[in-house]
Amino acid sequence: MTPWRYTGLVKAHPRWATVYFDPATHRALRLKAAGTDRSVSELINEAVSLSLLEDAEDLAAFEQRARAEHQVCRSRQELDAPGKVGLLHV
Repeated sequence: MTPWRYTGLVKAHPRWATVYFDPATHRALRLKAAGTDRSVSELINEAVSLSLLEDAEDLAAFEQRARAEHQVCRSRQELDAPGKVGLLHV
C-alpha cells in the first residue's frame, strides 16, 4: 500500500486525527468496511466529504437567496424614490 490515497478529489498524504465513536457506531463501521472491502478511514473520509459538500451547497444557496432578496429591496427602494410610481402609491 502506498503512503497516500487518491480521494477522488485530490491526491494527498493523509493527516492523522483521533476520533472517538460509541461502541455500536464503531462496530457498524467495522462491519460495513469489511462488507464493502474498504477501510474504516475510507468510509469516514467519504461521509465527512459528502457532509461538507452538502454544507457548501447549502451555504451557496443561502448566499444566492440573500443576493436575490437584496436586489428586490434595491428595486423597491428605487420605485419608492421621489418622482417614481411606487407600489404603495397606487
